[in-house]
Amino acid sequence: MEARLKLHGITKRYPAVVANDRVDLEVAPGEIHAVLGENGAGKSTLMKIIYGSVKPEEGQVIWNGQEVKVANPAAARQLGIAMVFQHFSLFDTLTVTENIALGLPPDTRLEELEQRIVTTAAQYGLALEPKRHVHTLSVGERQRVEIVRALLAKPQLLILDEPTSVLTPQAVEKLFETLRQLAAEGCSILYISHKLDEIRALCHTCTVMRGGRVTGVCDPRQESEASLSRMMIGADLPHVQGAGRTPGDVMLSVRGLSLPRSHAFATELNDISFDLRAGEILGLAGISGNGQQELLAALSGEDPRADNDAIRLAGRPVGRLHAAARRELGLGFVPEERLGRGAVPAMSLADNVLLSHQGPETVSRGLVRQSAIAAIAADIIRRFNVKAGGPGASAKSLSGGNLQKFIVGREVLRQPRVLLVAQPTWGVDVGAAAQIRAELIALRDAGCALLVISEELDELFEISDRLAVIAKGRVRAAIPKAEATRDRIGLWMSGLEDNGLPSQPAAREGTHA
Repeated sequence: MEARLKLHGITKRYPAVVANDRVDLEVAPGEIHAVLGENGAGKSTLMKIIYGSVKPEEGQVIWNGQEVKVANPAAARQLGIAMVFQHFSLFDTLTVTENIALGLPPDTRLEELEQRIVTTAAQYGLALEPKRHVHTLSVGERQRVEIVRALLAKPQLLILDEPTSVLTPQAVEKLFETLRQLAAEGCSILYISHKLDEIRALCHTCTVMRGGRVTGVCDPRQESEASLSRMMIGADLPHVQGAGRTPGDVMLSVRGLSLPRSHAFATELNDISFDLRAGEILGLAGISGNGQQELLAALSGEDPRADNDAIRLAGRPVGRLHAAARRELGLGFVPEERLGRGAVPAMSLADNVLLSHQGPETVSRGLVRQSAIAAIAADIIRRFNVKAGGPGASAKSLSGGNLQKFIVGREVLRQPRVLLVAQPTWGVDVGAAAQIRAELIALRDAGCALLVISEELDELFEISDRLAVIAKGRVRAAIPKAEATRDRIGLWMSGLEDNGLPSQPAAREGTHA
């Protein structure tokens, strides 16, 4: 059978790195083909070359037996290639429908497109509201827009970059059924994921990349997760294990937190109560768009509309305090959006240190101590193994995983008393993810209280001491990890047990929520 796609000797150079070094790749019709590698291994660059958004210096792209020059994404779509990027390409001020229409013929009727979006989203279990403006969507909801936009094109080749990071285990299975059906109908799928269990369960072939080169091709169904990780990073994954300790005093207390919507498409928060203690990690699971953004904004101080006593930090009411004042009291925060909120894209890593390190060690008499912030950035780069050109490198020059390591490291070095972390390893390779989780556990063992919000259930089960679920703006009372199962948490995330999310008992002072 003739290959759907063949790449021969693809090479792409940037001033500081060879992103792709004579890469060969072959994908057959109906094949689900994984591309596996660390952050910065060259996977995304290779996918962008296939999709026409990056041009190689050398090599051939052969499509259905014919050599082609994919000039741009529009040309790729004409060939029948669709792609869902890890970093989204949506316009904030347009609606979901308007964003999807940009890739369709100009005579597309928006009313008909809205119905197609609703039908396709429902078919694949991806809830979307076509009239919502993108700036009101969470990261997970934006990913759904990208997936639906790609599926609407009925492509011959579908490129998916980390497509399951926003889905419950049940929804992942639904998506896998859809992908298997697409493959059975002849659609080829290039699947990038750092979840080794997904690759083993779904994919027929796996191409492994390291340092811009192909280091191996295998049948992932015949490999173990350990053997795949060794192929990818050249070593066994570090085992994440903390010392464990009895939780200490309540460091963050939330009582009856209710907030009306801040805009028409926001999620209302309803009577949320929980305690977070020193020396513990509370994992909060939930499908994207169920109030995670709103809860984090209220806890971090970005949204200071809460009653002052509704949020207490180390016993002090802070519901009306802004973010800077809460940081001074020992609060740390890692947002889910890396570029734009976690880091300023055009600023250097050293200058980005100032987003959270604003004490006398970095600012003296109103002047920034450049040597101090450069030293902190260099320390983060060294300790967290961030692949960057040094403290002077711009944030936007880093791969997603390396930028995430930098942002997490920046907060860890502050030694916060309470740390709020959203999606700590979203889109991060397994080696970097293990390192980030190990740092969070070490912070817990040092006495920090951590609230980790993630849609990666495996991650929450690995690092959490207790697990809670947020759905439709309400938080179910936390349970010890030993009492939780993936299916049970997944059902609660979907609001399917006990006629939806059960009523939340009020937590008493000095007790666990």
